[in-house]
Amino acid sequence: MSTLHPVETNAVRKQERTDHAFRDAMVDKLRDWGGVRTGLVEAAMRAVPRHVFVPSAALEQAYGPDSVVTHRDENGRAISSASGPGVVGAMLEQLDVQPGLRVLEIGAGTGYNAALLAELAGPQGQVTTVDIGADIVAGARRGLGAAGYDRVRVVHGDGEAGHPEDAPYDRIIVTAGAWDVPPAWREQLAPGGRLVVPLRIWGVTRSVALELDGAVWRSVSIVECGFMPMRGPSAVEETNVELGADSGVWLRVDDGQPIDADALSAALTGASVLAWSGVVVPWRPMTHLDFWLAGAAPICRVLVSDRAREAGLVEPIYRWGSMGCYTDGSFAYLVRRPAPSDTGQEMVELGACAYGPGGERLAGEVADRVRAWGAARARDELEGLRIEVHPQGSADNPTAMITADKRHSRVFVTTTGG
Repeated sequence: MSTLHPVETNAVRKQERTDHAFRDAMVDKLRDWGGVRTGLVEAAMRAVPRHVFVPSAALEQAYGPDSVVTHRDENGRAISSASGPGVVGAMLEQLDVQPGLRVLEIGAGTGYNAALLAELAGPQGQVTTVDIGADIVAGARRGLGAAGYDRVRVVHGDGEAGHPEDAPYDRIIVTAGAWDVPPAWREQLAPGGRLVVPLRIWGVTRSVALELDGAVWRSVSIVECGFMPMRGPSAVEETNVELGADSGVWLRVDDGQPIDADALSAALTGASVLAWSGVVVPWRPMTHLDFWLAGAAPICRVLVSDRAREAGLVEPIYRWGSMGCYTDGSFAYLVRRPAPSDTGQEMVELGACAYGPGGERLAGEVADRVRAWGAARARDELEGLRIEVHPQGSADNPTAMITADKRHSRVFVTTTGG
């Protein structure tokens, strides 16, 4: 039997104190801004060592605010990661796992989230996590074993099918962007259960907590988020198109929407058009603005690099780019400019920048949608946003601001303003 030398023992204890310090600092920040609200979620996040699941990351990165990419495909595209702690905490709050519950996770990732679920469900509960990637499953098993959560069942399989062997589940959580809500998740959920899923709707993703009302899923909470799309035979991939060679501008579209890359590349070589909305708001958050944009034209994300900025592209609203819209030969995206403030709070006016022969019209449509969003914001309707998932073939909802037809369902987005 070997024992650690006293010097080695002290080093281990010092490392453990350092790990705990980073972990506590992470959770303290999450509590301060409201990402973690309940004692159960706080205790779980303080208990599980996140760095064990991302061993190649420094402690500053493991406990930092951003996601940590762990797997890439043959083209270098990220296909799995440890989600940012803020998103993790917010989704666990949505899920509301209590001791003794049975939980299914779709998307094992590093295993970190499954360990948190195991903490929440306790020794009397059960956690099963499923992933389509064999190497991801192997990594999750290693991380869970190293952190002391061998009781989590890690399954290699297609998450769209769930895992019927351990059903029914009191809670199901999906940790990848899902284009649809497949029947298996409804069939494997126990009566009174809850599903939390990052649902993709016309290029917009929201973490939606859904509960069943007969055959209809109805949202009980909605959180803004971003996730890599689910993979598998039935997945609907995002399309990323760079506008010309080495432009540093990409358009990302969803729902299998067609896109004329040549025409939009040509649009980028022309002059820009600006349309200002007159809507002045505090700089961040722009709650649900992207849903209002979806009423103008097919929605997209305009992703930009420093190379594009240096070449003279009009600055988008965020560092990464902006939500936007496109037509056959034009595209537009959100922009902002400073606005006067007598409160000391940073204020901005929102507008649209467009390129292409139809740019003036499209920029005007986007500005109109910003005004509609601003009016809803003034009426306090943004928190009244609701998402419903009905069976495919259901009747139209005339009050819906968005209707998205999926393979298995029809998704309606509504507001309290009708």
